[in-house]
This record gives sequence, structure tokens and C-alpha cells, in this order.
Amino acid sequence: MKILVCISRTPDTTTKIAFIDNNTKFETNGVQWIINPYDEWYALVKAIEIKEANPDTVIHLVHVGLQENEPIIRKALALGGDEAFRIDTDTTDPYFIAFQIASMAKDQGYDIILTGKETIDHNNGSMGGMIAAIMDINYVGLATKLELENNLAVVNREVDGGEEILESPFPLLISCQKGMADPRIPNMRGIMAARTKPLTILEAIEAEVFTETVSFSLPAKKAGITMIPADMPELLVKLLREEVKAI
Repeated sequence: MKILVCISRTPDTTTKIAFIDNNTKFETNGVQWIINPYDEWYALVKAIEIKEANPDTVIHLVHVGLQENEPIIRKALALGGDEAFRIDTDTTDPYFIAFQIASMAKDQGYDIILTGKETIDHNNGSMGGMIAAIMDINYVGLATKLELENNLAVVNREVDGGEEILESPFPLLISCQKGMADPRIPNMRGIMAARTKPLTILEAIEAEVFTETVSFSLPAKKAGITMIPADMPELLVKLLREEVKAI
């Protein structure tokens, strides 16, 4: 079994968001960067679980980004990846990124490609489907469970009002969400081993770019709260009535 896990870099969820250059760029100074949680906790950890059950499994990682992103790649290697590839380009266009990953993966003979269902910064959710379409392989999105049975992948995914169970031959691409695996942290042995695991740098290839960022804006500030003493229910009723009238 040969698995490719796509990992991306996102700001830590505690990061204070700010924009510069007339709100056209994200302010990166002072930002703590992490592996996108959906990629790490569910896609990568599921690949590791498969390898634990099938020791001959090989796990490759791929990341599209610049050299400054290599610490998150090393962390992914420390968790359990065997080898990593970094495609050296800086872009946020989903199709361009998908094309780079698909071009890298198409001749590598991967049985399964795993991604997170989305990144927590852009929340786009389009990457898995585009990679699969470019490679012309099966795709299952929003997966919560994966089992390997009789040379088939059995995948559970959420659907409106319930759950769907699909079977697919290999190769296929799966985008993973909560339920696929339980988060892990790297141990000391993994951290030490990650220092010497191969990390290959690939040049980006020419591809179309379909989107550009025009501007960013922060959401409106949340309104404050009003504390009502427990012995004054009539005040709570009055305020609720006024709020309903305002709507």
C-alpha cells in the first residue's frame, strides 16, 4: 500500500488576524503556524493507522509552499510520514495548488491520496475534488471512516440526514473530517527520526491561475452581553420583547 497525504500550513487558531497593504495581504508577522488540523489529525493519522495495521505501507507527504514552511513538514514526518515532497511556490489559488499535487502524484503509483476536508483559514473545501478530477481517479469527500477490505476501500461519509457507505477500488482520493482518526502528538523518537527523513524539493510547473485575492475584511465585532440578575426575570422579559420588536 502506498499513500500520499496532502498537508497545508495554517495560522494557529489563537492567532490574532490582521491585514496590511490596504487590506490586500494577511499580516504574517508574529503568526504561529501549524499543520492544518484536518490534514494532520484525520488524514495523516489515518494513514499512520493503516501503516500500523499493514507495516509494508509507505506514507509520502506533499506540501505546496516555500522553504519557511518546512518546520510543519518535519512535524508531519515526526508523526509518521516516511518521505516528503515540497513543491516550491507561494500561491493561494486552489486550482494551481491542485494541479501541482496532481502532476507530482500521477506517476507515483499511490493507492490512496488523503486530504483534510478543508483548511481552517480559507475553508474552501475544493482541493480534494480538484486533485481527483485532474488525475481522473475516484473521489470521496467528507469521509468519517475508512476500512480496507478485499482490495477495496470501504468509506463512510456524511450525507444530509444520515450516513453513506461506499466501496471503491484503488486508486482513489479521500477528504477526511472528524471521526476518521484520533489526533496524536509526535514522540521523541519520531522527532529525532524526522531530522533525517528525505525531503525532496520540486519546482512548480506552469499552470493556470483562476483566482486572486482582491481584499480581506474582518467580521463585525460581536455585540456585548447584558447580565440579568436571577431575581429580576421581568427585566429579562422586557429586554427580549424589545429585541424581538427591533428585528
